[in-house]
Amino acid sequence: MTSVIPKGLGEQIRALAGGEVTSRALVEQALGRIAETQPTLNAFRRIRAEAALREAAEADRRLAAGERLPLLGVPLAVKDDTDVAGEPTAFGCPGDFPAKAEDGEAVRRLKAAGAVIVGKTNTPELGQWPFTEGPAFGDTRNPWNPGYTPGGSSGGAAAAVAAGLVPAALGSDGAGSVRIPAAWTHLVGIKPQRGRISTWPDIEAFNGITCNGPLARTVADAALLLHVATGNHEGELHRPEPVDVLSAVGRDPGRLRIALSFKTAFTGTSKRLDPVVRAAVVRLAERLTALGHEVVEAEPHYGLVGLSFLPRATAGLTEWSSRVPDPLLLDIRTRHAVRNGRLLSGAALRWARSYEGPLRRRIGAIFQRFDIVLCPTTATPPLRIGAMAHFSGGRTDRAMIAACPYAWPWNVLGWPAMNVPAGFADPAATLPLGAQLLGPANSEPVLISLAAQLEADQRWYERHPPAHHA
Repeated sequence: MTSVIPKGLGEQIRALAGGEVTSRALVEQALGRIAETQPTLNAFRRIRAEAALREAAEADRRLAAGERLPLLGVPLAVKDDTDVAGEPTAFGCPGDFPAKAEDGEAVRRLKAAGAVIVGKTNTPELGQWPFTEGPAFGDTRNPWNPGYTPGGSSGGAAAAVAAGLVPAALGSDGAGSVRIPAAWTHLVGIKPQRGRISTWPDIEAFNGITCNGPLARTVADAALLLHVATGNHEGELHRPEPVDVLSAVGRDPGRLRIALSFKTAFTGTSKRLDPVVRAAVVRLAERLTALGHEVVEAEPHYGLVGLSFLPRATAGLTEWSSRVPDPLLLDIRTRHAVRNGRLLSGAALRWARSYEGPLRRRIGAIFQRFDIVLCPTTATPPLRIGAMAHFSGGRTDRAMIAACPYAWPWNVLGWPAMNVPAGFADPAATLPLGAQLLGPANSEPVLISLAAQLEADQRWYERHPPAHHA
């Protein structure tokens, strides 16, 4: 057995298959690191220590018998908006939630591939905010700099992967909730095509704006987790045509036409792109040009995409809040948003959904001239812990939009997008930044192929958080 336990998802899979390490060793290390960092990083809401060790023992038995599955024996984490049998799904909320009888379809697929789910990661109440803080669990902190948030709403998942507690994790993205924490923790995060990864037992999540997606340190690991988790339950609304994401990792993307964009969609609120973020994205654009691509400044025509987003998001909050045991325990900002959702759940929601087709045609016109859009993932570097803790609902919304105005339009469209690391905001390299690659429908392969090419050039996976932080 190897004395050095590999960190990456692909590395762990190969080591397990080659008999160099046991699932028990991997799971014990993951559980040990989780326990060690929980008082500081606070990445997990639920830890499945006993169940995970039992599942690791079973994985080792199957491996010894010669069985091979894509993730057999690998420890993974999932966000606490996803059902795991025997565990509650609190989605960041306080209260006594009942244990779920069955796995959600995405978790069922991970387990069928042999993964060992070591725990469920923290998320803010109902996934609303780009920070992972709340009265139900406290503050989840960034392993690069614990004075700052890892982002949200998949902040616990991002913190767990960035700190090396697990090699990869499944998050969800309703307005950038995979991409924002990936940007602020130096990870690859993929928001796939709507429906690519199941949201069952929900036929869709948040009226179609939310989808599940992977977080990992490398493009290959993110693509592998996406590949394994892909698939649907027959009762779901969105079942996109299959795409091959695995072979895209090693495929030359060819010479692409890339639109460099800094424009944000209209929200009626103040937004300003931090110069350090702009410089980081421009630097990546220059590297893409050096790699042979044509990069031209051009902007999508977003129109009034926000009018389609707001009713879908708030009506989704209202629907999910009906599952909360005691709504009075919720943050007052959540309760206000839930009330708004009730008002927007009728005609406004129906109109918002009907407007998606025209928006796709309007915004998608840019793909008549370009293959991919490159833009910032966030407008600012990571936020300090507690930066919005005492804000009113309206002030929180304005501050959130100002910090993170670039990700959410692609949730309305349902199209693929991914974050790639774009360097750091500070000389000490403790405040990560990210850039988005945006594509049209079912474009995951070209996004992944380009990201892998950029990764080979930038080698961002060689950078790790300071050991005393993580």
